[in-house]
Parts: sequence; C-alpha cells; structure tokens
Amino acid sequence: MLNEFTLIERYFAHATTAADHVRLGIGDDCALIAPPVGSLLAVSTDMLVEGRHFFADMAPRALGHKTLAVNLSDLAAMGARPLGFTLALALPDADPDWLAPFSEGLAALANRHACPLIGGDTTRGPRNLCVTIFGEVPDRQALRRDAAIVGDDIWVSGALGDARLALGALRDEWALSDEALTRSRRALEWPEPRIELGMALRGIAHAALDISDGLLGDLRHILERSQVAARVNVDAVPHSRWVAAQSEAVRRTCTLAGGDDYELCFTVPPAARPTVERIAQNLALPLTRIGEIVPLERPGSAALTLHDNAGQPVCLAYQSFDHFR
Repeated sequence: MLNEFTLIERYFAHATTAADHVRLGIGDDCALIAPPVGSLLAVSTDMLVEGRHFFADMAPRALGHKTLAVNLSDLAAMGARPLGFTLALALPDADPDWLAPFSEGLAALANRHACPLIGGDTTRGPRNLCVTIFGEVPDRQALRRDAAIVGDDIWVSGALGDARLALGALRDEWALSDEALTRSRRALEWPEPRIELGMALRGIAHAALDISDGLLGDLRHILERSQVAARVNVDAVPHSRWVAAQSEAVRRTCTLAGGDDYELCFTVPPAARPTVERIAQNLALPLTRIGEIVPLERPGSAALTLHDNAGQPVCLAYQSFDHFR
C-alpha cells in the first residue's frame, strides 16, 4: 500500500538530480536554492485540472511531460534558466500503473533541462497537478511584457495552431484524418518549452511572452502593459500543413485564437533582424516576423489591427482562453 512518502520516494526521486544551486531538496520542510550572484529569481506557478486543461484519458507519460513543460515555457518567456520545481499532486488514488509513466514523462523533461524536483505535496482528491518553478535571469536582462517599443518587429517561434486543431477534432468541432489528428495531437500533449530561445534573446528582445491562450489574446497583454499598439499580418502567422489544409475560418481560429501552443512571441528592433535569423539557424527553430509595434493613437483606441498579405484590413473578434468562461 502506497502512502504519501513511499509514493514520492518510488516515483519522483529520479526527477531530483544533483545541482550546485540546490542546497537542500526533497525531505525537509522547505527546499533551499541559491541563484547565482547578480541574477534575479524567476518564479511561476501553473495548475492543470482534469476536465479543464486535459482529458481524463490523456496518456499519463504525456501528461507528466506537459505538467512541467507549461511551467518551463513561462521561464522561457522571461529568458530564465531553470533551477528547480515543486510539484503538488491531488490524485483520486495512488495507482502505480498511472504514477509510473506520469513520473517518467515528468523526469525526462526535468533532466533534459537540468531542472530538479526539489519538493511538493500529495493528497487524495480530483486529479489536479500544480507546479511552482524557479529560474534565474541576469539582472536587467529579463524579457518582460512591459518593454515593447514603437518600431519593434513582432516575431513568433515555431508553428501555431496544431494544438487547437487537435482539440477541435477531439471535441467533434471538425473532422481530421487519422494522420492529421496524430500529428496535431502531439503538439497538444507534448509541447516543447523554448528555454534555449528565451536565453538566446536576452539583450536582444525587448518584450516577450509564451502563447498559451491564443496569439491575439496573449499579444494584447504586451500591448496593454507596454502602452503601445500593433499591426499583424494574419497571413504571415506560421502554421503546419495540417492547419493549412483547413478552411480559412478553422485555420484562423487555430492560429490566432488557439491555446496550448507554448511558442514564444517577442518584439525586437528591426536592426536585430540578422541576429534573430542567426538564432533561428543555430537552434534549428523557425522564427517568423508577423507584424510591428506602432504608436497607440489615443487611450482606449484599438491597440491591435489585423491585415492580410495584400494589406487589406481583416476584422476578427476572437477571445483568448478564459479559465472561468
């Protein structure tokens, strides 16, 4: 019979790797971590709730990966290097057949990014997974939402829309071929946090965030915090061939308002375009320029305007994901 302590020891000890900055990890009332001198501590918390953030039948290995990936993505958006994380689990039961693959998916990503598990808690209840993650970023180099400057280019990493495409098919909003669903579902369940990109953008990008609730909704956070406006070419937004095969309405829903992409959106001065292109080449990661930051005409005016490749205005009224809607 598993209890709280044997569960942690059996399934999560392998996500706790040695690290010089972790002075004390699992096993005491608190963990002790020491960020490098001259760095700021970056802290973020995300909660995944069954039925709200993931389907009940999601493969536990994939869920272990995603539980940590969404938190690592927050660090990436700040340009931070991971230091460690805590994990709080509410589970309906201590099922070894679920715990083993879940912990393996979690540990594989943790070890890949040298981000050890340093503490947490477990209890019985509806399945709820909560991670608090810690990272470090050199003072004055964090990529903040309030730092976009008029004239900046707007860039995004990777391709957008596959996760929303899979979600729509799983909800019977539209039909996909078996191959398209398999490929797009990979994006939904196995997002790739852009840690290396975030760190490479230190000192180059002005503002950044990760795209978790949809490009247009998330970009508005930068515009509001920076008190600027933006023009975006909706036809420039990168997407996969699976998204490209859909109708214009579905394609735009997925790329502009779909959540769970966990790519980075960032602003960079035009003079840095060659640098961004070198970063893309070095990381073997597509980076696409989709628009520009422009002045806010007046308080309360439309901060985000959209156009197509021909320069014609596009009128869309997409809302970002809201946890209480």
